[in-house]
Amino acid sequence: MKALGEVYQCDAQAKEQRLEYHQTHSAPVMQELKGWLNEQMDSRKVEPNSGLGKAIGYLRKHWRSLTLFLRPAGAPLDNNICERALKMAILHRKNSLGYKTIEGARVGDLFMSLIQTCRLNGVNAYQYLLALARNVVAVTLNPGAWLPWNYPKSSPADPTPAPSLAA
Repeated sequence: MKALGEVYQCDAQAKEQRLEYHQTHSAPVMQELKGWLNEQMDSRKVEPNSGLGKAIGYLRKHWRSLTLFLRPAGAPLDNNICERALKMAILHRKNSLGYKTIEGARVGDLFMSLIQTCRLNGVNAYQYLLALARNVVAVTLNPGAWLPWNYPKSSPADPTPAPSLAA
């Protein structure tokens, strides 16, 4: 975990020339990690069927894919963004089993899309939806200004505080 933490720290520091930076700083850490993994299994320090043994086996089996960020320029360290997006789609699919009508499903899909768009733009979805409901006239007159990516810049100060959910 410490070795992977160092790699993520290197990734945070690398803004430009990412590939060169990773090849210089992260590749030695990854090579050291690979050596350690191989030593654990080759010298039988870890039981292959244990939790650690299975994790080491996974890393060794997928080493080429897991170190892809060391080869093509711009390759990310992980696919967490995609995983989070898929998680939301799966959660929505599960929740949509409760829709009773096609119209209910359409409205649910619309809200789910809107909430996810708010998340991707760093906007509090609850506050955003409250602001839309409280400013219907302004939203109707200029809907583009109220899109989630424009909302923080264009919305007027909302004089009515949002009710607290933690009571």
